[in-house]
Amino acid sequence: MGPVLAGVLQLLALIAALALAYVPLGNHMAKVYSSDKHWRVEKWIYKGIGADPNTEMRWPAYLRGVLAFSAVGVLFLYLLQRLQGVLPGSLGFKAIDADQAFNTAASFVTNTNWQSYYGEQAMGHVVQTAGLAVQNFVSAAVGIAVAMALVRGFARSRTGELGNFWSDLVRGVTRILLPLSVVAAIVLVACGVIQNFSGIHEVGQFMGGDQQWNGGAVASQEAIKEIGTNGGGYFNANSAHPFENPTPFTNLFEIFLLLVIPFALTRTFGIMVGSVKQGYAILATMGTIWVGFIALMMWTEFAHHGPALQLAGGAMEGKETRIGVGASSIFAVSTTLTSTGAVDSFHSSFTGLGGGITMLGMQLGEIAPGGTGSGLYGMLIMAVIAVFIAGLMVGRTPEYLGKKIGTREIKFAACYILITPALVLIFTAVAMALPTLGNSMTNSGAHGFSEILYAYTSASNNNGSAFAGLNADTQWFNSTLGLAMILGRFLPMVFVLALAGSLAEQKPVPATAGTLRTEKPLFTGLLVGAILIITGLTYFPALALGPLAEGLAS
Repeated sequence: MGPVLAGVLQLLALIAALALAYVPLGNHMAKVYSSDKHWRVEKWIYKGIGADPNTEMRWPAYLRGVLAFSAVGVLFLYLLQRLQGVLPGSLGFKAIDADQAFNTAASFVTNTNWQSYYGEQAMGHVVQTAGLAVQNFVSAAVGIAVAMALVRGFARSRTGELGNFWSDLVRGVTRILLPLSVVAAIVLVACGVIQNFSGIHEVGQFMGGDQQWNGGAVASQEAIKEIGTNGGGYFNANSAHPFENPTPFTNLFEIFLLLVIPFALTRTFGIMVGSVKQGYAILATMGTIWVGFIALMMWTEFAHHGPALQLAGGAMEGKETRIGVGASSIFAVSTTLTSTGAVDSFHSSFTGLGGGITMLGMQLGEIAPGGTGSGLYGMLIMAVIAVFIAGLMVGRTPEYLGKKIGTREIKFAACYILITPALVLIFTAVAMALPTLGNSMTNSGAHGFSEILYAYTSASNNNGSAFAGLNADTQWFNSTLGLAMILGRFLPMVFVLALAGSLAEQKPVPATAGTLRTEKPLFTGLLVGAILIITGLTYFPALALGPLAEGLAS
């Protein structure tokens, strides 16, 4: 079997698995966020945190819950890292430096999981499990909660109430993320992923010196790393490491895990707004972009030149031989079109155009299918923009799901789509102007610029993957990337929740002969076009200086 055929067959198997999980998981999540019942363990949690899960919240109160909970998470994780040297199970590792501790705390609380440290050489068992793994659960649950608030904004009318943040947060963990992670961890352990609390031990000689390795609760963290679209690896090599991803099957299984909730949430959306066809339209938009990007990536990576690359079956630099070009391409596209950031290959080693595809995937806003929750609300914001554009074309007030998209709503949507490009381009421009930047860059020219552009694209869009080659463990990068992660996560949420509140206050508008049918393929095409054009106009100059220049020159 040729490598191209193998890649295509893996893609088809992945699509089939996602299709099988779509309806049951989507239905289950709709029941979770529509139920008025509370489990006993959930009641204990509410009592412990002093929250009333039955109190409905307007958008300012919902936002305060999101920000307060996340601020406490940043502080807790920061202190846990700073105190690592005196904690049990630290494996002898010292406390994390202040700037790196801030960067890591911001990274995991914002669901970014950018890592400027070597996991196996810096973090002990307590920080990995009680700190990083816990944030993998709750940061993902926060994203789903905000998405559910926006969905309720479309589904409800004549009220500003969007649900209860604490109830949405807890249910996301106890009823969705935790059960799925338990099952996934068992599968990963059965397939060879390690799960232990062993210390550091010698594993032999390597290049004239002793080689040491430590174990850890890897399978359990790997499961929520993918299911929650987090991406932070237990080891520096992430999912390219055989302890995290030992076989081609686990590789495909991990891709499935990082895609299954974001895609299934479109079903949840359709059920909660009373039209599954609307969910299918959003699903079709996400799926079209995802499959299109995979096809482009495979083409760039298999379009090899010269006998060495032909014998290798593709551009194999930076890729694991046990995984291959096709599966690496699927993983790279899936992880950058979601907010996962996990990697099974090194994107800096991809062809110039291939690296550009991973960058563009993040610059779309990671909405195809996007992160857990963040992908859905990002796509719905783009749907509002697309409806507005359609309204301008025909000269009538745009409507979406029975709600008028007026001046107020479009301002919220416009602010949302402008935030992350502003963060990416401003931080990249400032960084490139620094005289000391060359000390952190492994490469010069277009590829060196791509390293910087990729870093701020990844941080601002809460992805977390790195281009590899950039030394980001400096005070400048730790501080500015941490700031970009926080602003890129929470500023958009402000406008999402404000939009949700504005929509929930409206009365429904009856459909007429002139109403745009947003469940039809025509709207799907309009939405895909709007996403690509808006992103292209925003980022094309920067991409032209980096991956496009490198790709066209090779």
